[in-house]
Amino acid sequence: MSGLKLFRTDTTNSDVTEVVPHLAEVEADVQRLVEEHMEVLLGVRFLASEYGTGPVHGGRIDSLGLDENGSPVIVEYKRGVDAGVINQGLFYLAWLMDHRAEFEHLVRGRLGVMAASQVLWSGPRLVCIAGDFTRYDVHAVREHRRSIDLVRYRLFGSDLLGLETVASVGGGIQVARRGRRRATARAAVDVQGGAMVELADAVDEALLGLGDGVNRVERKQYRAYQRLRNFACLCPPQRTKLLVYLKVDPKDVDLVPGFTRDVSGLGHHGTGDLEVQLRTPRDVARAQDLFRASYAAA
Repeated sequence: MSGLKLFRTDTTNSDVTEVVPHLAEVEADVQRLVEEHMEVLLGVRFLASEYGTGPVHGGRIDSLGLDENGSPVIVEYKRGVDAGVINQGLFYLAWLMDHRAEFEHLVRGRLGVMAASQVLWSGPRLVCIAGDFTRYDVHAVREHRRSIDLVRYRLFGSDLLGLETVASVGGGIQVARRGRRRATARAAVDVQGGAMVELADAVDEALLGLGDGVNRVERKQYRAYQRLRNFACLCPPQRTKLLVYLKVDPKDVDLVPGFTRDVSGLGHHGTGDLEVQLRTPRDVARAQDLFRASYAAA
């Protein structure tokens, strides 16, 4: 991957050996590896492989899935560099938007009625996984009003896979920050009070400011912050606190009663096993390291 070198260390002999990256022998090897572990690698539940789009459209979508927030996901693969992968994916994305009932039928058959009823059509996603992309590819995705992720892969040795997000554009799921915050504040101020709204704005700024390529997904029950996959979920303000769920292993955190809680195995809105309770701006500052850890893990 660009700029990344991987070494295997041998402490016994005080030596290091570089693990040379390489591409897959064929495109199908990449597709098979990702499909078998799609939820772990991309945060996407696998639905179908080589999905036919009918005789009129005349295509086959490499992989179909549903992400953590209920957004439909198309994944297209290329072994190396291919200038057509983005346009091909957008072609299939247009088909998908015209065949919503067919997709929901597929979800219903694979994941159940509940999942099918919660498909989020405001932000369908295209994920392109390839050996590399050109600067023209990166520019192209920024010109489209769609949610597109360009992901570079490399294989290291026989048992290591590296994925690197080259570009990520939110499209329909990312909105103008200031306008959305003001709208949220107006809607919530009569219920939660100005202090909680201001606290929610501070959390929003902190999470969006962690780095490039952070997309925000609005659901009724929570707001997700996504970097290829969710790394934080912010629930609507309660009377005296905000709840944020992070993709941090609670076992790696010194839990503080009233501030952090292990919710693995407990039902809650959003995704993540670490619950962070925020009541004051000082709590937001205390949570910064946890925010950064969750962002890095994504």
